[in-house]
Amino acid sequence: MALRLWYSKPDWESRKVLDVQGRRVRIGRSTDNDLVLESPFVPGEALLLHMNGTNWELVALGLDSVELEDRVLFPGERIVVDRPLKFKVFPFDITIDLRMDAGVDQLAAREALEKLFAEFLKKIHLELLQRMHLEQRREDQIATDEYLLALEKNLDEIAKLHGLLLPGAAALLNHTAGKAIYTRLLSLLIDQQSQTQSSVWTENHHWSRMASAMTAMDQQADDTVAFIHKRLLTEGEVDLSRQIELVEQGFWGQWKLISPKLLPDFLRYLALGQLKKDVKDIVFGYGPLEDLLRTPTISEIMVVSRDHIYVERKGVVENSGRQFISDEVTISIIERIVSKVGRRIDKSKPLVDARLTDGSRVNAVIPPLAVSGPCLTIRKFPARKLLVEDLIKGGSMTRTVAEFLRAAVLKRCNILISGGTGTGKTTLLNCLSDFIPDKERIVTIEDTAELQLKKEHVVRLETRQASVEGTGEYSIRELVKNALRMRPDRIVVGECRGAEALDMLQAMNTGHDGSLTTVHANTSEDVILRLEVLVQMAANLPLEAIHRQIGSAINLIVQMTRLGNGRRVVSQVTEVAGYDPHERQLQLKDIFLLANETELRATGRLPTFIGELIEKKLLTAEMFYQ
Repeated sequence: MALRLWYSKPDWESRKVLDVQGRRVRIGRSTDNDLVLESPFVPGEALLLHMNGTNWELVALGLDSVELEDRVLFPGERIVVDRPLKFKVFPFDITIDLRMDAGVDQLAAREALEKLFAEFLKKIHLELLQRMHLEQRREDQIATDEYLLALEKNLDEIAKLHGLLLPGAAALLNHTAGKAIYTRLLSLLIDQQSQTQSSVWTENHHWSRMASAMTAMDQQADDTVAFIHKRLLTEGEVDLSRQIELVEQGFWGQWKLISPKLLPDFLRYLALGQLKKDVKDIVFGYGPLEDLLRTPTISEIMVVSRDHIYVERKGVVENSGRQFISDEVTISIIERIVSKVGRRIDKSKPLVDARLTDGSRVNAVIPPLAVSGPCLTIRKFPARKLLVEDLIKGGSMTRTVAEFLRAAVLKRCNILISGGTGTGKTTLLNCLSDFIPDKERIVTIEDTAELQLKKEHVVRLETRQASVEGTGEYSIRELVKNALRMRPDRIVVGECRGAEALDMLQAMNTGHDGSLTTVHANTSEDVILRLEVLVQMAANLPLEAIHRQIGSAINLIVQMTRLGNGRRVVSQVTEVAGYDPHERQLQLKDIFLLANETELRATGRLPTFIGELIEKKLLTAEMFYQ
């Protein structure tokens, strides 16, 4: 089902219309929305419409922003759009118009063709294994020009035998040819902006080229890519995320228009080229993950099962539509990924946690632990370290909060960053580290090295797992204790998740001011409860003693939150103002607080150390009342 949005405002003479081309459309006041509603009454992000399976779904994002059938939707509420709907985002009236394109659901048709191609690819791969004995040869033996040419010729023959090039497979042939152009176009966009970036995912593999390429056909393919590129993208659009989004939304509509004009021989060449690419991705690369891993707008890849691969873009998780051809191939790709860093995974060790050479984090689980088949989670390392300015521009924090945190770091406040998984704790920790003066000696301690401290005097420590013999293990707690002997000016712990919390608090209390760490908790108040549990894992101390330690050690808690639309924001900046012996509790004071999930505002309460910040001219008191 295609989607059309009609929208109007009381002072407009006529309605406006938006034809939705892709799988989702975001609506709100911010200019990075797909449909921008210019009014101060509209939240920055009001609602999201996206495809969930074969149905459209409406998700309310802002607080009290969407009124549907005389009822206000609460944030995060989801409504299945199975009929035309009218709703209001004050002062706009919007109508969702579901349209059937000539009685055919184009998206569902493409998904059916993808499944058909996956089954076809499985047959091709199995027969190729038998013909060329690929499982018995090492990669360095088969990545030669002669072997690639033999592989492609075999693929030509097998494709003909299985009917890909016969008239009855016209729909599958056309779709596969379109997929080839789509892949070329995305690769062109990525390569244009990734020329100076290196990654384990973007190496120029020898096997990726076509050994049997035809110059004339390749030139026609490039011309087709250039034509669609011109139709979909404006010359002034330089943001890669937006470029990829425009291609995803509009490509198949353009392909539907131009493919009938292309010669059958050219379509067959494109389809065979895509088939060869997919097979070689399985044999030499990362299979259906190959293109996902190279796409910089994708931050996380989650393989739930062989036929369900999800990705995260801008904090939103969606089905990629890709799939592995079998569990055996999935395990083979997982083994290839983890072997690059000297790790192994098999039935005797069915779980592995690894960090790749570019910093990407990989977690894999295979049977018997994974009941539904092999699972893989890859958190990709960003090609460029985010800066505080990026967080301000992206709406994660305001400039006022950034200036306050900068002053706090320079004053050598001990800062604890809190939040759930994937809320951006490590990213913020990286950004705050930029404020540390270059002359200071920093010791970082991490379970998996992720920090990107752009400082000269940094000592990086990483935990080590026990060997096969059960020896050689070094935990975060042991590294924190050792760091105290390394004359650090500041200690930065990637995450406190166990007994090391006690050692970290003691380090903060013994002259190592200005230290930074993160912890998992939902609110600033929950941080105290979390620390109570972690400290008691190390020693059976009374709560009053723990609270006194916390009150003396930690100055600020910065809470990170992931909103319903996937955006990661600072939701609380709380001062730990010490322990009150009379009330026998810690004094927590919110300095900044997120209001209505839209704006991080000063509460009007000043930190106890405001006088010192003003005296050192790190900030002014007026900023708390702007």
